[in-house]
Amino acid sequence: QVQLVESGGGLVQPGGPLRLSCVASGSIFGLYDMGWYRQAPGKQRELVAIVTSGAITNYADSTKGRFTISRDNAKKTLYLQMNSLKPEDTAVYYCKVVLRSTLRQYWGQGTQVTVSS
Repeated sequence: QVQLVESGGGLVQPGGPLRLSCVASGSIFGLYDMGWYRQAPGKQRELVAIVTSGAITNYADSTKGRFTISRDNAKKTLYLQMNSLKPEDTAVYYCKVVLRSTLRQYWGQGTQVTVSS
């Protein structure tokens, strides 16, 4: 089993920054991809950004140029630096890990991000 714990969410004013973290623990070995997803009320969960085991990144169009995803493999930690936040970025943000060896997916419990004045 793999456990994921997100942190860093909160209330931020429009235009402000916020940094999310996700720490992985448990049976996480070998190569694995990591990503951030979000789900706003009444909407489906959507991709925010992913980073592969080879450090290749991909972003949703709505977050390109404003968000930066990164990972620290030694710490088994995923980050999401969010800048120029907009009210439409308000959602619960989830961390996901996919093990390359088994293709099993694991999700964190989510952290709330609210962008409001």
